[in-house]
Amino acid sequence: MSESCSGPSFCFLWALRHRRPEQTKREGSASSHGAARCLGTGLICSCNGGGLFCCEHTGAMPSPIPASRLLPKDLFPSVDAGACSSPLFKHGSTLHIPAPRLGRCSRPWSSVILWPELRAVGPVGSGGFGSVFKAEYLGQNVAFKRVNRSTKNRLASRHSFWAELNAAHLRHRNIVRVLAASTCVPVEPWYEGCLGTVLMELCVSDLQQMIYGADPLEESRCLRYASDVAHGLRFLHAHGVLHLDIKPANLLLSQDDVVKIADFGCSLKLESGSESAAVSPQLCHVGGTFTHRAPELLKGEPVSAKADVYSFSITLWQLLSREQPYTGDRQHIIYSVVAHELRPSLCAAAVFSGARGQVYKALLSRCWSALPQDRPTSEELLELLPRVQDT
Repeated sequence: MSESCSGPSFCFLWALRHRRPEQTKREGSASSHGAARCLGTGLICSCNGGGLFCCEHTGAMPSPIPASRLLPKDLFPSVDAGACSSPLFKHGSTLHIPAPRLGRCSRPWSSVILWPELRAVGPVGSGGFGSVFKAEYLGQNVAFKRVNRSTKNRLASRHSFWAELNAAHLRHRNIVRVLAASTCVPVEPWYEGCLGTVLMELCVSDLQQMIYGADPLEESRCLRYASDVAHGLRFLHAHGVLHLDIKPANLLLSQDDVVKIADFGCSLKLESGSESAAVSPQLCHVGGTFTHRAPELLKGEPVSAKADVYSFSITLWQLLSREQPYTGDRQHIIYSVVAHELRPSLCAAAVFSGARGQVYKALLSRCWSALPQDRPTSEELLELLPRVQDT
């Protein structure tokens, strides 16, 4: 099976490199090496797990390089990059360039996807830049996310794919586990326009379905879900990751009824020691759900972990009220949130009445404050939520 490497950032620099023939040697078989076609440049690239090799169709001499050296700094995830794909087969002779193997990456996910072992079962959902499918992989059920190339904004779709990996190296009970990711895909019609793929653990539902479904949703269960989200946010923030798209549809439920934060396509990785980050134009185009985005994010101002706390408060309000936060025109809502501090109603639902209702109102009002410094941290959320139950 042949593959296409959808990331030209892996390959294009080698078209500019010049290698003398005496620096290479020809071998008669390529059975131990992979070959893939870069969709961005038309070059042939191959990898053997230790480096990436690229050459033109005309036979220009290739040269090895770790993939991490080619990725744009602002698009590179918070983990090391390894080989671009699983071993592949190519008939005929090829050029072999000896290269030192990369050291073993200290990451719990793989950059190798064994495509013959992957079988899509059915669609699960779709978003701005991709679709999610239920699949079988190496004998287990997984979620298979296909990130598509945007024809209108390629940089934004690339940013979305690499942002998906910002938390791939993290392991926590309340964060969806990434199993593997690759920018190389099989040369098949179904993968046409695919920028990259991510394999993740499969969950059974999400909070969006729970909130607006017909089954009853007890208040104690809502608070347990909220606590799960707060634990996940505290862990992410402690590792310098901002999710920036917390909403019910991105909060998945495991078979054990545990909430797991998913979909990191809008996320940002903070620099070491920094508490905020500037919003790049790519992030603005990536999107996110405007009803849950913090005012500073809507205005394009620097964002911090407090933006996730704001989104958490809108989600908690939905859990308690089981209603949509806003209705009306998108631009009007955005303007009202930013200019007039529009927030969801704290009067309609019965849960906001009585002594406990007052505690809910105080908590939500603080979490969705217009000024980030007035909001609690995710650590403080874990201290405030039990007080609601004790009321």
